Amino acid sequence: MSSAAPAPRVIAVVGPTAAGKSDLGVFLAKELGGEVVNADSMQLYRGMDIGTAKLTPEERAGIPHHLLDIWDVTVTASVAEYQRLARAEIDRLLAEGRWPVLVGGSGLYVRGAVDKMEFPGTDPEIRARLEEELAMRGSGALHARLAAADPEAGAAILPSNGRRIVRALEVIEITGKPFTANLPGHDSVYDTVQIGVDVARPELDDRITTRVDRMWEAGLVDEVRTLAAQGLGEGRTASRALGYQQVLAALAGECTEEEARAETVRATKRFARRQDSWFRRDPRVHWLSGAVAERGELQDRAIALVERPVTA
Repeated sequence: MSSAAPAPRVIAVVGPTAAGKSDLGVFLAKELGGEVVNADSMQLYRGMDIGTAKLTPEERAGIPHHLLDIWDVTVTASVAEYQRLARAEIDRLLAEGRWPVLVGGSGLYVRGAVDKMEFPGTDPEIRARLEEELAMRGSGALHARLAAADPEAGAAILPSNGRRIVRALEVIEITGKPFTANLPGHDSVYDTVQIGVDVARPELDDRITTRVDRMWEAGLVDEVRTLAAQGLGEGRTASRALGYQQVLAALAGECTEEEARAETVRATKRFARRQDSWFRRDPRVHWLSGAVAERGELQDRAIALVERPVTA
């Protein structure tokens, strides 16, 4: 006996970079009658195409993609702003009876879109004082303070990411609680199915190396050069994107292009491990193998998972 088609739910396709999330997202949207909502923080930026592995219009296969190319590279990323935009898209799609397929490896952006999450305000005086200290003492010194005050935040935020370190210390000072205490519990705003694309480390490392090589061949250096003329170097978020940061250093004469490429590979592998550990901490993520040998099975398993009846 056939059952009625399941009501649309939010699908979040998550996992580390180069695991194959984008292709799976397109497949699910096509199969279910859905549209893709970007949850990669760097794909929000206009012109950052090659280095973020943004799908080409052909690769999108006619599936509408939302929240791509919405910010100039000079804009500082805001999870709170992304949350507002993503929920507007999700609400619209659900109201139209379509499946929102959230795709991306930016863990905080995924949580911001689908989970009960409120963002502490900002205090201009505290922020200014911390930013002055960052300029004088460097990010390493502030990261050491953060790690002492909130070990979990210290482990999650790179010692080189001064902007996020300042924000975490600001929130701690404003709220009197650890920064991580302000992160949400596992309480969703929507009926959400989260699919993690799991690729064994050796295969993922090989994919990352191949992807970076292809980015260079596709013209990443020229893309960065063009964006630098549009203010990329002044963009507090975009300038630190993987690949872009390294090419900017090469263009400034701080290293060779070959060194920039090798560092991009190393940094991307480190980043993939951090993404993986972030999503592994969420018990709601259903992990499916994204190995090349099981690509067809990945699609079948994903469809079976999202069409599974909702249990109370």
